[in-house]
Amino acid sequence: MNGGTPGISPLLTLTHWLMLAAPYLTAMSLLIGICWALAARRRADHVKSALSGRVTVEVVPASTFDPSEAVVGRWAQQLARIRFAASATPARGAGARLRYSAREGKMHCYVEGPQAASAILTMPGFPDVEVRTVQHRRALRPVRFATTDQEGKA
Repeated sequence: MNGGTPGISPLLTLTHWLMLAAPYLTAMSLLIGICWALAARRRADHVKSALSGRVTVEVVPASTFDPSEAVVGRWAQQLARIRFAASATPARGAGARLRYSAREGKMHCYVEGPQAASAILTMPGFPDVEVRTVQHRRALRPVRFATTDQEGKA
């Protein structure tokens, strides 16, 4: 026996190669991190532009409006196509949104979606329903949640 620990030679060789490669691994890690940050920033900008350029239409039913179950199913399929019509838009900004409000005793239904799917949004989905394009543009407002200070309470 030569007095050395068996199997130590491969470990020393690996350590030697890792020490030689450390600057290159560090540079490669930094480059990957920078690329990831740039891609995340680009995606966030794309989502922000998609959310700020949404189209809103108002759906106004006639007094004779009484849809069957099949007609409601077809309208749901039409709304599901909005996501596919806006295929280049990120998923966060490509969905449809239904909004209901009541003013002066009348209920209003609004359908909101990406600008790339405006043709589908303006198609009437029901008989006896008028689709009106809403002209106002609202600025993108982020949601803010109230925070409570837990440190001051004992």
